[in-house]
Amino acid sequence: MGCATKNAKVVAISLGSLQRLIALKAVPQSAVPLIISTMGDCMNQGVDIQLRILQTLLSLITNFPAVHGQLLGDALLLCFRLQESRIAVVSSTAAATLRQLVMFVVDKVVDEDRRDEVSNSDKIEAVLPNGATAKLGPSAHDAYAVFEDLCLLANSEHPRFLKLESLRKTFALELIESVLTNYHDLFRKHSELLLLLQHHLCPLVHKSLSDRPNFPLTLRCTRVVFLLLKQFSSELKTESEVFLMLLIRIIGADSSDADSSESTQGHLTRPLWMRVLAMEIMRGLCSDAELMRNVWDRYDAEEGGSKVFTSLITALKRLVTERPQLLGVCQQMFGVGVSTHPSSASTESMYGLDVGGVAGMVASAASATVSGVANMMTTEAGLSVQGSAMKLQCIDQLDKADAPPIPESYLYLLGVQCLVSLCEGFAAFTAPLYNSIMVQKPRSAGEPVIRAPPALDLTKLPQDEPSTKHLHTVHDMVESGWPALLAALSFLISTNLSDELFVDVLASYQALTTVSGMLGLTTPRDAFFTSLARLAIPTRVVSSLDSYVPVEPSTPRTAASAISESFGVSLPGANTQPPGLSERNMACLKVLVASALFLAGSLGESWFDILEALQNADYVLTMKGARQAGSKRNTIGPGAGSLPGSRSVSTSGGAPQAAASGSTQQSTSSQPRHPLLADLDPDSLQHAIQRLFDASKNLDDNAFRDFVKALCKLSAAMIGMQSEAGEPSSTAVNESTEELAASAGLSPPVESAHRRRVSGIHLPRTLRTGDFGISKLGGVAMLNIHRLIYRSPEVAWDPITGHLLSVVRHPHAPPTIRTQAARVLDDILVVVPRNISTTGELQPKVQRRVLDVLAQQVIPDSATSSTTTVEIRRMGLETLHQILQSSGHTLVVGWETIFEMLGSVCKSAPAPSVGASPLASPSLQQELGRNRPPPLSYLNEKGYTSLVKIAFQSLTLVCDSLSSLSPEHLRLCIGTLGQFGRQADTNIALTAAESLLWGVSDSIQAKRREEDKEPEYSALWMSLLLEVLGLCTDARPEVRVGAIQTLFRTLQLYGATLSLETWDECIWKVTFPLLDSITASIRRASAVVPKGEDSAPAASTPDLQWDESKILALQSIGSIFQDFLTTKIMLLDSFTKAWEVFVGHIKDSWLHDNRTITAPALRCLEKAIKSCSAAEELKTRTMEALEIVWRACDDMGGIVLEQGPSSPSGKPSVADNSDVKPLTQESLMAYVDVIRCTRSVGRQLEDREWPLERLTRLMTILKGVLTYPNSPDFRPDVDALNPVQSVVMEAVDSIELSAHGVASLVLRDLSEYATLPFLAAFDVQAAPHPGTSPATTKSSRTALNRVTYIALSKKSMPLLVDLFLRFKEDAAIYADGTLEALFAAYSIPIKLKYECPAPSKFGKDQPLWKTATTSFLRIVKECGPQVRKLQESIPADRVEGIWRQVVDTFRGGILADCSAAEHLPLDVQEAEENFDLSLVASLEIDVVPYLGDGSVPDYIVSQLARVLQQGSRLRESEDDLPPSPSSLPDLPKPVGQRGEDRPPIESHKLDGFGDGTIGMGTTATGRFLPRERFSYWCFDLLFLICSDTSQDQIPSRKRIAALSIPSLLECCRMTLVSYVADESLRGNLPFPRAREEELLYVLRKLLALKLWPGTLWAALSDAPSKYSAEQPDIDKSLSPSAVIADAVKRSTRAHLFHFYPILCEIVSIPRKSPTAWVMSAAPRTTTTSNEATSNDARNSISWTDVANGVAGEGHAVELDARTLVKECLREVGRELGVGH
Repeated sequence: MGCATKNAKVVAISLGSLQRLIALKAVPQSAVPLIISTMGDCMNQGVDIQLRILQTLLSLITNFPAVHGQLLGDALLLCFRLQESRIAVVSSTAAATLRQLVMFVVDKVVDEDRRDEVSNSDKIEAVLPNGATAKLGPSAHDAYAVFEDLCLLANSEHPRFLKLESLRKTFALELIESVLTNYHDLFRKHSELLLLLQHHLCPLVHKSLSDRPNFPLTLRCTRVVFLLLKQFSSELKTESEVFLMLLIRIIGADSSDADSSESTQGHLTRPLWMRVLAMEIMRGLCSDAELMRNVWDRYDAEEGGSKVFTSLITALKRLVTERPQLLGVCQQMFGVGVSTHPSSASTESMYGLDVGGVAGMVASAASATVSGVANMMTTEAGLSVQGSAMKLQCIDQLDKADAPPIPESYLYLLGVQCLVSLCEGFAAFTAPLYNSIMVQKPRSAGEPVIRAPPALDLTKLPQDEPSTKHLHTVHDMVESGWPALLAALSFLISTNLSDELFVDVLASYQALTTVSGMLGLTTPRDAFFTSLARLAIPTRVVSSLDSYVPVEPSTPRTAASAISESFGVSLPGANTQPPGLSERNMACLKVLVASALFLAGSLGESWFDILEALQNADYVLTMKGARQAGSKRNTIGPGAGSLPGSRSVSTSGGAPQAAASGSTQQSTSSQPRHPLLADLDPDSLQHAIQRLFDASKNLDDNAFRDFVKALCKLSAAMIGMQSEAGEPSSTAVNESTEELAASAGLSPPVESAHRRRVSGIHLPRTLRTGDFGISKLGGVAMLNIHRLIYRSPEVAWDPITGHLLSVVRHPHAPPTIRTQAARVLDDILVVVPRNISTTGELQPKVQRRVLDVLAQQVIPDSATSSTTTVEIRRMGLETLHQILQSSGHTLVVGWETIFEMLGSVCKSAPAPSVGASPLASPSLQQELGRNRPPPLSYLNEKGYTSLVKIAFQSLTLVCDSLSSLSPEHLRLCIGTLGQFGRQADTNIALTAAESLLWGVSDSIQAKRREEDKEPEYSALWMSLLLEVLGLCTDARPEVRVGAIQTLFRTLQLYGATLSLETWDECIWKVTFPLLDSITASIRRASAVVPKGEDSAPAASTPDLQWDESKILALQSIGSIFQDFLTTKIMLLDSFTKAWEVFVGHIKDSWLHDNRTITAPALRCLEKAIKSCSAAEELKTRTMEALEIVWRACDDMGGIVLEQGPSSPSGKPSVADNSDVKPLTQESLMAYVDVIRCTRSVGRQLEDREWPLERLTRLMTILKGVLTYPNSPDFRPDVDALNPVQSVVMEAVDSIELSAHGVASLVLRDLSEYATLPFLAAFDVQAAPHPGTSPATTKSSRTALNRVTYIALSKKSMPLLVDLFLRFKEDAAIYADGTLEALFAAYSIPIKLKYECPAPSKFGKDQPLWKTATTSFLRIVKECGPQVRKLQESIPADRVEGIWRQVVDTFRGGILADCSAAEHLPLDVQEAEENFDLSLVASLEIDVVPYLGDGSVPDYIVSQLARVLQQGSRLRESEDDLPPSPSSLPDLPKPVGQRGEDRPPIESHKLDGFGDGTIGMGTTATGRFLPRERFSYWCFDLLFLICSDTSQDQIPSRKRIAALSIPSLLECCRMTLVSYVADESLRGNLPFPRAREEELLYVLRKLLALKLWPGTLWAALSDAPSKYSAEQPDIDKSLSPSAVIADAVKRSTRAHLFHFYPILCEIVSIPRKSPTAWVMSAAPRTTTTSNEATSNDARNSISWTDVANGVAGEGHAVELDARTLVKECLREVGRELGVGH
């Protein structure tokens, strides 16, 4: 009702409601017709309603499956009507709905079939297209009716079921396609539907395709054809055949290039897009291998069949070859470095593609496209998936009304893909079946795994199995189609394909090759192999290699050559790179090898061609590599160029470079490459080729025989050809000349150069690189050793060794190939014996077989000999050597043959004549040693020398298995060794002397143990020793060394078993004669003065070699002594004499030998001495031996001291020591070690120290060693001791100090060591020329480095302290001046202070002066108490010397120049000053208390006071000016001057008491000294020692005070007087801070100072010491003033009286006097005033007291000088009794 209103809104709502009701299944089946008719009525409403109708219809039909027949037709009709709407959205929605509904209709049939519930009564009868009738179920009938109508509508006929006038053909075809795509299985089950296809659809489609092409219609028809062929080819056999032939015709019709002749033959000219559509579906069909096999079976297999498959392949071949100019040419396929310009040969020869008429097309295309380099860069012809394919294939472009633009080359890309798919289909089907049948077939027990199966024999397979039938099919398809496939593929692979397509085509090649092989199709297989071989190794490359001349690298690059390099092409006539294989050639080669490997078991006689190809490949690959570094080759004669024109046409030769291949540029991309394009370098390919040969081990015996036969045939062909070519030249030319020519790259003229050559490889090159066949034969033999051994000789041994021996003994074969064959044969002969099982009869047979073949090679068959024959014999001997090496122990037979072979070498070698002059041999050596041309006879003997060498190696091996030789063989062996030992070859003589004779000795000794054989073998051993001794002085150093080593190793090894008599004989007949003869030889060599310009270096080398021989002899003797001294040698009666001779040799070496010998000689002596230590029971002999050693050491030490720094440099040495060479540090170390060792062994035996006299001599020698100046090899000694210093210090440490005088000796010497950096450091000079004294050369030499002794000093200074502390109670060190020496040593660095050398180069060690100061103060601390304690035992002059030295050292420390410290950071300056405080503190604590002793002279105390006086100076006064004239005319001028060292000791007394002289003042500030604090510390100490503060040792203190007070008063006077003098001039100009503080400090100190009573009186007297403690009474007879003056001098305040005049001057100054803030004793809180009282002036407190806790902090007051002076004057008054 709602729909009937025609109101749009109501209709829309009503339809929506209906739709929901339908979805909810709330509508009864009976209402469906009404709904459909209602919707039909509403159909003309708006778009929304039309869309709603479509939705409702879809919902209705899908929810009511029972809708059938007319009702369904009405529903569909609605959709068809709406689909014709002009409104796009309605039309498209209706089309989609129709598709769904049609699908649903057919789907219901599937459902109906599955349920199978339809009864016969429900079935509906239908008339079929062939006139028959059939009963169908409702759904099946619906589907039949709808599909039939669709076919009729598509063919513009009236439908029977749908009430439609017409329908767009394209839409009808789309619906048909959808049905077929989804329900092809259903169609196969329903014959009525198949009839529709057969009667309606096929004719319709065929007609459409045959009519005028219309893109949308043809497209859809083509899609339907694809479905029909793909799904119904078996049901529609005839129709499929028609369609396939139609497609093949479409493909074959050339749309663009069809000429008039084709048109006249009735072919329609079809557009390109139609061919493309046909090819696209053909590609789909070709990829279905099963379909293709079925096509063959149906149409081609029968006799009169239509040959569809054959036609298809032919059409595809024609298609891909129809436009070669479009596909371009891949120049890569013709190799690199090959000239391919049209002018160089005919065009046909470059495109020699053996494919009938195609070659003509290619040639014309080539001539059209090759137009120079510019074209190459701009035009790009070729196929690639990227460049040729369409983004969306044509067949899928359903939305296009017209054909889309199609790339020209797309059609050919499709052709390639079809061919590739076909080939892949063959392989994918055949390979798994082959694998399962041939490789994985069940095996019986013990049957080996098949690794190289033969081809399939189809006749032997079960014929009724489907797989066998299919295999027959594939067999027939390949057999029929291979020529066309080969033609197409061989054409395509030479075109300009992308990498991807190239790989596909190449894979197709591989597939067809392997399929042919697997199916036993030998002809196609061999054809594919041949084609692959030509593609892999273009003949032009092989021939071009001969004419290739490498371009010199210095040739300037032209623009053209740059272009050719960057694009990988060659310019005409410019071979810029060596001819070789391109990447694609290599890929083809890789496939060739892989295919051959896969089919190895079935190749049979075809191996020859494959091996020939591999030989070519190997040649090109290796020659390409070799050419890179090759020099320019001269070519002579007609045969040296490229191949003659008649042979240069190759069936797969090079092609012109039509374009720069794009594919070559892709090789650098980062994408992973296809496996076929991976590993394409010469090495990988050679490995692949090698793998093919390695696979020979997998072949069965018959296949292996075929393989080896082909290899030998190839080799024989090559060698036979070369031998014939070589015969004319070899008869005319001497062989050695021929060899030289070949090695220089010159080919002898060859007349037969134009004959056919196997592989086309040119001869001279092969001469150089060897024969491919022979080398590979060797590898194959190695892999199949077990066949050679265990199979019958006919299988492998006879053909292989027979071929190789025939080549080796072929007189006219090229020499290089003969030697190559010999090498291969020898490799086989070496390996075979190793692999024989050690039991059974087989072993001797095979050994005899091997040695017989080898003997044929080694023993010459004729007297004539050439270099090649010698070389082959040499190789044979090497083989013998290897056989002995690896299998000698298993040899059962053949020793006689072996000795015969070795003997054959020595027969013609002349033995050196014994009677010749002794100079002959060395002179020859000397000649050769100087690289001069050897004598002519040497060249003639060169070959034999090499044979001797090799034979000797074999003899060496025989010597390794001496135990198996009988005595006769042993005797023969020794005889042979003697013969070889006399050979001129040094190495052979050396080996005979060293290892082999040693081995014989060993073997003899082993057999000597058996008692019955002992005498025979002992005699043999002694004679052997004497023979070795004869070689020990051979002129050749190597032989000498070897013989010496053998001699002593033998002695060492068997010494323990020798009797004492034998030992005595060995020592006197072997050991010492050896040393004597070597020493004599050295002396002779050094005595000969070299003459001539180049003789000096020649003379020095033998010297060194003789030295090395002597070192070795000495070291060996040392080892013998070490091992057998106590057990054998010391037990001899002649031991002492022998020891003296031995030590004498060492001493002689020290005096006369080169220094390389000296150290080893001493080490040898050291070893011998150490060996003595164990001999407790031989004590007497040991002590005697040690005494002999010491005497020698004493003499050697004398030499050191003579050459030392203390000996006058100009003075000649002792006459017999005049030739002593400078001693090295190494020698000195060894010398000190010998002395240490002698002492330690002696002490172990006697447990007592050496006497003082000897120790003194020892210390003298050690000091001489330390300071030895002439060594050439000094080592740094700043941071650590150098080795010599280390051993000397260790020697000193080891001295036992308890004996009297020893401690002093050591302390004195160590003191001297401590001073060496300051007194004895020196620059090392370059070693002076022998014969000139060091003094004459010193000035002309530059210093290399410096010997500093700093580390020695750093070690010695603390060590001295430790030693002193150990012996401080020993009076001897005080009495004998040792302590003075100690202090003197320390004083040097203390005085130098900052001028000391740096203490370390790399570390941060303490400065030397600090180390010295610390050590000095530690000793001084102990010195005072010990001197006082031991006073009775120490002479007075020694006490005086000690204290004088102490005071002098302190003087050095206090007055040292510190100006260098001013540049240091302030904190460092302060630290340095604090360090120096230790000096003042030590003076106060450790020196002053002991300095007052009566044994210390006055001048020493006075000296100390003066030192403190000078140390307390704060500024530099004008010392150099004379004193100013007095301002008081009536007073005398002062006599003394203030100077550091000027006043003599006697005059340093007070000039008078109370002198008030004031000099002339100055306004100059003066220079203040830097270390103000330190000056005050000295001042403090000076005040302290003059005061009565310290109450211990009062007499001593008084004496010191009396002797020091003059210095103190002078110090104070200077401050006061200069203040008064300067103040009058300065007026109100203030004084510098330091001046004011100094004045106040002096006044405060004077005020506080209390003297000992009578101190000043004693100081003013003539004998201060005498009166210091007690003064005489006052002389009452004096005048009152004199009496008062006398009494005042005795006062504790006498110093104030002394300064009274000056104090009066100060107090009378009218201007403000200097002030200072001080701390008074009053507590801080008691007062608020800052003015100082007299009490404050007396009781001020220092910060030091506060810091030390002596006093608490007080109140700060300002104190001025006037107040202090007033206090002083009051104190004077109080002392006179007039003050309070």
